[in-house]
Amino acid sequence: MELSENARITYEKRYLKKDEAGRPLETPEDLLRRVASNIAEVDLAYGKDEAAVKETEEDFFQVMAEAYFMPNSPTLMNAGRDLQQLSACFVLPLEDSMEGIFDTLKHMALVQKTGGGTGFAFDRLRPRGDRVRTTNGVASGPVSFLKIFDAATEAVKQGGTRRGANMGSLIYNHPDILEFICCKEKEDEINNFNLSVSVSDEFMRKATGEDPDPYYTLINPRTGRPQPDPETGEDMRLNAREVFDLIVEKAWAKGDPGLIFIDQMNRFNPTPHIGKFETTNPCGEQPLLPYEACCLGSLNLGKFVNASGEVDWEKLRRVVRTAVHFLDNVIDSSNYVIEEIARMHKEGNRKIGLGVMGWHDMLVRLGIPYDSEEALEMAEKVMRFISEEAKKRSVELAAERGVFPNFPGSIYDTGRPEDRVRNATRTTIAPTGTISILAGASSGIEPYFSIAFLRKDVLGGVDLPEVNPLFLELAKQEGFYSEELMAKIARTGCIPDDEAAVPPRIKRLFKTALEIDPEWHIRHQAVFQKYTDNAVSKTINLRREATPEEVKRAYILAWKMGCKGITVYRDGSREKQVLNVGTLGEKESLKPSERPATLSGQTTCIKTSLGNLFVTVNFADEKPFELFAQIGKAGSDVVAFTEAIARLISLALRCGVSVEEIVAQLEGIGGYRAVGFGPNRIKSVPDAIGRALAQLAKIKPGANGNDCDSREICPDCGSGALIRVEGCAKCEACGYSEC
Repeated sequence: MELSENARITYEKRYLKKDEAGRPLETPEDLLRRVASNIAEVDLAYGKDEAAVKETEEDFFQVMAEAYFMPNSPTLMNAGRDLQQLSACFVLPLEDSMEGIFDTLKHMALVQKTGGGTGFAFDRLRPRGDRVRTTNGVASGPVSFLKIFDAATEAVKQGGTRRGANMGSLIYNHPDILEFICCKEKEDEINNFNLSVSVSDEFMRKATGEDPDPYYTLINPRTGRPQPDPETGEDMRLNAREVFDLIVEKAWAKGDPGLIFIDQMNRFNPTPHIGKFETTNPCGEQPLLPYEACCLGSLNLGKFVNASGEVDWEKLRRVVRTAVHFLDNVIDSSNYVIEEIARMHKEGNRKIGLGVMGWHDMLVRLGIPYDSEEALEMAEKVMRFISEEAKKRSVELAAERGVFPNFPGSIYDTGRPEDRVRNATRTTIAPTGTISILAGASSGIEPYFSIAFLRKDVLGGVDLPEVNPLFLELAKQEGFYSEELMAKIARTGCIPDDEAAVPPRIKRLFKTALEIDPEWHIRHQAVFQKYTDNAVSKTINLRREATPEEVKRAYILAWKMGCKGITVYRDGSREKQVLNVGTLGEKESLKPSERPATLSGQTTCIKTSLGNLFVTVNFADEKPFELFAQIGKAGSDVVAFTEAIARLISLALRCGVSVEEIVAQLEGIGGYRAVGFGPNRIKSVPDAIGRALAQLAKIKPGANGNDCDSREICPDCGSGALIRVEGCAKCEACGYSEC
């Protein structure tokens, strides 16, 4: 097996069996043989003899060892081991009852413990403030339960092999939709969920102005009727254009929420008699009914270009057939941790999702630029071929093993032999983050993120530097390779605009995601979607300088072109991101502005549990420029840390960090004892400084602050939260009590 150094590290860190000391007990080749043997054994149940099974095992091994095809990560991790949970992701139902919600929470934990991701539609949960008949109380709403599911995911940690992943979606006409759209404003909350708003064609027509009436009615899911305004009693309505603008604004700022085009998804639902789609798996590529599972694998397209620079269609046909066989076997081989999933997935629809990676690699080997009509024509040709061959193989498997159990009443129940399929779906374009590292391929259908970059902290503290191997290969073949050129590319991630250094046709082939206009991203997604049974996982990458209007155009274009959903990400819009341009993956260092000789400002006094705090903010050009804070007697630790906070705030202000962002980091930090009552109470010295800065800078306090206003930090262990029980403050973590 030819493996890159990054592939070897990834195998060792994430996939190989290990002893108690963490030492590998198998090699990558051992792992693939284990997987191939385990999956091929399923053929015995369908009447194959040992010799035929051994031949199938070798076929399975070869397509993985030569990196033509890789299954999803849970299959690599768990096949042939005690766990034997082989599916990547699931959709679980959320019913509007406390019992239903917490049954689903338990099921989520069981699934995530085995390495699976989960998707949830929060549509059915009654809105915040709605009546709860059994207790005469009021409901806390979908967002409150979303946070509980997020916290549970954080606790599970997926056995240490996969970071918890979830999709949370809410329908556009839910009464809590505005709260949902805004619930990830702060970067340190709801980190284990991707969020999407499910929108109908009607909503999009109103949002885009195709329908001149922009208003729509909010529906209470408990009653199925319009939500009454608590003051007027009239039906509550929202302006679709304003809601759409809010979605766009939040997506521009942080990448969430995306959109699910729910009508488009249900147009292609293969089993409408079983149920309607409400949501997807965590990355959006698999619309699933409740209790359905993902069974995914990807073809490495870059491997199917021969030495003559042409697509080897016959080799692609053979590997597609092998992959469909492999994935159908995975369904039977998997151990489903919840009986309902086994019934729906294995004994119901038997969906598989064969996808692709290495798409940009294929284009480079064919000499086709990503942002070209020729690329779109090739995409249509390749994906149509894969889809047709996958269906033919599924028909053959149905003849041998039977159609999927929910076939009667499905869209395939036509009476035509060519529609008698084994699998309700065959194709999906899924994310291929780590399996593309194993295969040495570009991710999914994405353009290269960078020609040189650092994958930061993706495997428990390991940073993986990567330089595009195809670029190195071509640079050496065509004689323009130099250490100086490589160093320059490593600093920026992109090929420089220097025709003497790199021929323009080569630079055009290696345009990166942020150099390619968003329209080309969407057009690629739409072309692949045209021949994909399920959906397409694709991030529409935007430059840091992109405007909200560009996000809006992307969302509208995706809807009009028939995509089933869309996710955008503006570079640098989150403090932490997995892929970082350049081998250092760091932003240029910020330099603080020089201090003028004379500044004027204002001082305020705030009462804290440790004494009166005096905060002074000085201004330059009518903007806060520096901050001083004083509390207590000189020489105490409190004085020291108060001065340290003030110095760091001053440095941040002089480097251009916004007052709002600084206040957001300080407000709500808990201390030993709060002073005051209600929303204005002061919880700690940092909280007081944040509030003083907001007051003197005349920004709205609490706009971006921490909303955990009922918790104080334990003074003993420093990590637990103090709760009030039996008339006394007690730490949940260490048991400290102030009584």
